[in-house]
Amino acid sequence: MTGSTNGDLEDQVSPKTAAALRTAMTRLFEGRPLRTDGRLTKENLYKEAQVSRATMNRAHAILAEWDAHLATHGKATRGEAKRDAVIADLKKRLAKKTQHCTLLERKLKAAHTAIAALYHDNEALRQQLDKDTATTVTPIRPRGQRQRP
Repeated sequence: MTGSTNGDLEDQVSPKTAAALRTAMTRLFEGRPLRTDGRLTKENLYKEAQVSRATMNRAHAILAEWDAHLATHGKATRGEAKRDAVIADLKKRLAKKTQHCTLLERKLKAAHTAIAALYHDNEALRQQLDKDTATTVTPIRPRGQRQRP
């Protein structure tokens, strides 16, 4: 990079090219691309500005602003940041639902075990009742005799 004697970066492009690059940079930062997919890449910057990569590379001050902005705000566009936030929220909700489903599955297994135990107890009681009713019970009073009131 070539700089001036006072340490400031100097653009080695025409004012018209510098204006095109700044306009393109602003559009990309604001999420309003005209000619690209809107990702914050230098390739998209020169394509948005409709200049060559070599011309863009001579705009040292503009590229320094570009790099500073990306260092401060990151490479994600507004749309990407919004999408990432939605994905993070959905992942959090999915984790909660998965945890809830796991809890319900455990309760269902416990209920299944309890119902099976009750079923087997009920069957044993039915068999015991059938066995008990099969035996003859001798009445206390002989048959055919009526009690007087």
